[in-house]
Parts: sequence; C-alpha cells; structure tokens
Amino acid sequence: MAFKTLAAFLSLAATIQFSNAGLIRRVTCATGQVTANEACCALFPIIDDLQANLFDNGECGEDVHESLRLTFHDAIGIGSNGGGGADGSMSVFEDIETNFHANLGVDEIVDEQRPIFNRHNTTITPGDFIQLAGAIGVSNCPGAPQLNVFVGRPPPIAPAPDLTVPEPFDSVDSILARFADAGNFSPQEVVALLASHTVAAADLVDPSIPGTPFDSTPEIFDTQFFIETQLRGTLFPGTGGNQGEVESPLRGEIRLQSDSELARDSRTACEWQSFVNNQAKIQSAFKAAFAKMTILGHSPDSLIDCSDVVPVPKPNTKAATFPAGLSNADIEQACATTPFPTLASDPGPVTSVAPVPPS
Repeated sequence: MAFKTLAAFLSLAATIQFSNAGLIRRVTCATGQVTANEACCALFPIIDDLQANLFDNGECGEDVHESLRLTFHDAIGIGSNGGGGADGSMSVFEDIETNFHANLGVDEIVDEQRPIFNRHNTTITPGDFIQLAGAIGVSNCPGAPQLNVFVGRPPPIAPAPDLTVPEPFDSVDSILARFADAGNFSPQEVVALLASHTVAAADLVDPSIPGTPFDSTPEIFDTQFFIETQLRGTLFPGTGGNQGEVESPLRGEIRLQSDSELARDSRTACEWQSFVNNQAKIQSAFKAAFAKMTILGHSPDSLIDCSDVVPVPKPNTKAATFPAGLSNADIEQACATTPFPTLASDPGPVTSVAPVPPS
C-alpha cells in the first residue's frame, strides 16, 4: 500500500512538473527566434534594425554609450515635482526636454534613433523603444549583464520637468536626494547605476575634446572605472576649469566632479570600492538597479517581461589592473573599513586614453 501511495505521489508530481513546464513553453516567432511570451515576438525585427542600423552590427561604440545615457535621462524624469518616468517623453517632447541644461547633447541620439522608431511605431511605444535600445546596445559590450526589458508602457502625456537629471557639479547630498525622490534609490543603488560609466564618454563637459571616456576601457563593461576613479587626479584631458570636471589620473580620460566625490563620500565610498575586481557584483548590482530604473512611473504588473529577447553579452576576459605607470601607491583611500585591493599594473609606458570616435 505504501509503495502504491508513493508511486501515485510521484506520478502526480511528474504531472504537475510537466504541466508547469507547459506553462512556460517557449514560442517560436514568425522570424524564427524563440521567446517565452508571444507578445515579445514583435521586438525581434526592431532588435535586428537597431543592431544593423544604429549599433554597427553589434559594436559597443558611441551610439551604445549614448543610448544607455538616454535610458537614464528619460527614466529619471519623475519625482515629487512631476514627470512620467520611463515613458519616452524625452523623444516625444524633444524640443522641450533636450533644451534642459542636464540634457544637452541628448538630442543627437534621439534623432539617430528616430528613423528606426518610426519604422516600428505601430508595434512599440516611445518609452519601450528607448529602454529596449539601451538594453540591446549594452548587450554588445563584453562583460555586461543581460539586462531586463519590459514592454507595455503607454505613450507619454507631458514632458518631464526640468532639474530632474543630476548634474556633474551637483553635491553628493543633492544627487542622493534626487535619486531618492525619483524612485527611493539607496546610495548603494546610485553607485551601481554609475557602472554605466564603464562604457560611457563625455562630449560637452570639456568641449575641446568630445568623446572623452571615463576610464581606459570604454568598450568593455568592467571594473576599471571604479579603480581609476579612486586614483589621485593629476591632469585634465583638455582644457581645465570646466564646470563639473576635476583632474584625472590618465591623459585623455575625463573625471566628473560628481564621480570623484561619490567615490570618496562616507556613504558611498565602501560600496564604490566593493566593485573593484568584482565583475560578478558589478553585473548583478547594475542589472538590478537598471531593472528598477527602467520601470519608473509604471506598475510592474502592467508590463510584459521580454528580457529573454536580449542577447547574452560576451564575457569580459580582461583582468582588473592599474593602468601602466600607476599602482596602489596612487590610490586615494576613502573606504574607512576595508583596504583597497592589491592589483597588478599593466606593463609598458604610462597609459594614455584615446577619445571615443564619433559614430
């Protein structure tokens, strides 16, 4: 009797397991790609268009950097003073929002994305498109996490207000308060979001050198940004005295005042340092913070999870190191509880960083 009962239980368990597997059965789309939700099939032609006509067939280049920047500038437009969050208002109300000081230069990527969006505007909303483009672009960067993609955002109804995007000359107090107001982001989540600077460059902080990277490997999503921001600054990449810029340790690299201060503030310094030589943590923390940011202004229950349409990025094979000519002796220790990790230094002459070429 006991054997029969056990056999019946195992049979029932197998039936339940099979049924659950059926509930998550994957769908083959008309385009041949596979996804867990048929509603996500409409994204594959958009992804192919983005990769071919914006991201140079899968490169981690300037348009990837700018598309990632756009995801943030659109999403952070929310808070106690209004705004719809990640709703595409940056694109729909471009003439208004891209004239805000913090958004200067964003119009370039909005205009580059527009022809692609217009080819698919019957199947995707502006907010969905901006966040999709950012996630797909990042997937081209070795070492990046596979970011989440959600669809179902309604079109925006009004522009976001001014002064929602933190500026590089803002204080740490101001930056942390803005993130808390926008979405109850913790200081640790703010640091995680700044992992975007590992694959980013600045165009307007120092107008004399457009495309100035924030670290020595702007084509790889890695921990170098968190290492190099902690090094003692000694020079400017171009002209000095620019608002929101402080000295950097490498010729050709730019350091934002806000990055420098967050790396050294008691509320964020230890979290900043924790990303050094910890690729797994930078991936998981950025993925979680990005997922939270990308749905600002929307209920998760109202959105469809299409994250499996995002390609899995290639791994990062470069070890975390100090740039050539620099070492632990050049670190400005800011975390009071944990020493800075000991790293090797790259061989060769003192490192210089080349500007990111325009697309």
